[in-house]
Amino acid sequence: MAQKSGFFKKLIIIILVFIGIGAVLKAGSGMFGEQEKKLTAKNTILQLEMNGVILNGKRFLKNLKKYSDDNRVKAIVININSPGGSVGPSQEIYHHIKQVREELKKPVVCVTTGVMASGAYYSAVACDKIVVAPGALVGSIGVIMEFANLEKLYDWAKVSRYSITSGKFKDSGAEYRGMRADEKELFQNMINEVYAQFKGTVAKERKLKDEVVSEYADGRVFTGAFAVKTGFADQEGFLDDAIKLAADMAKLGKDYDVFEVPKKKMSIFDFGDKESEDDMNSLGDYADLLKGKAAVAAGITPGVNVEGAVKYLLRAKYLNQPLYMMPGYWE
Repeated sequence: MAQKSGFFKKLIIIILVFIGIGAVLKAGSGMFGEQEKKLTAKNTILQLEMNGVILNGKRFLKNLKKYSDDNRVKAIVININSPGGSVGPSQEIYHHIKQVREELKKPVVCVTTGVMASGAYYSAVACDKIVVAPGALVGSIGVIMEFANLEKLYDWAKVSRYSITSGKFKDSGAEYRGMRADEKELFQNMINEVYAQFKGTVAKERKLKDEVVSEYADGRVFTGAFAVKTGFADQEGFLDDAIKLAADMAKLGKDYDVFEVPKKKMSIFDFGDKESEDDMNSLGDYADLLKGKAAVAAGITPGVNVEGAVKYLLRAKYLNQPLYMMPGYWE
């Protein structure tokens, strides 16, 4: 056992050394020929990506702010493939897209050939136009809040959990007990409030009657073709169509370049870099994965990261918060 512990410590030291090397390499990346891709054309259409579950949106918002302020950017196309995510970040993305339209007077077009659901759709209604592939998944207008009751699991494991609180609602949603009726009512009222915000935003931005929005805002997902037919999107098409539409709205003719923001590649050298944290691939997830592999290498586990598996099955990072998200096991 002592030998295994010593090996594990050495492994951690090696990892830390690599982190240090990575920091040095990142600091001097220009010396090694790695240059940031920059805008060059006078008339540029900025292409941004919004992929995966929206948990914070930091990198998307950083890129939106960084490039939209550039005078060479005349229009913006946002390519979306997302089932939605957290309420606050979805609303924040919506706010900043609308801000670009209103303050910078630059046309913004959103497009999807995959999924533009729930919080991703909430964000997209801030765009001037929404372009969708006819078979894309759109909508899922609604709110969901998930909880896990592990009371029986704790009983099976002979684990007793309890809490001392300052009020009867302080431990509402705790996984170690069932939920009372008054707690369910409390959370339902919260869901109803956030749901009303969603419907109101869609009705205002899409210029739809409240009764039309209410008819389809029951959580259902519909095709891109149906979204166009009912007014939840503007036209059928693909990325090239969205780019052409943005160029026409900006009156660029054929005299423009498309600038796609370089994708950030995650590696072990990004540990501790808060700027690397994004919607989907958080460093916490990456560290959990590495921790599981390191434990296996040290012979501490039989090859299964049990804690990580339980978190995955329970979708732990999505629990106990209202979500604008289409249900599913999203990577």
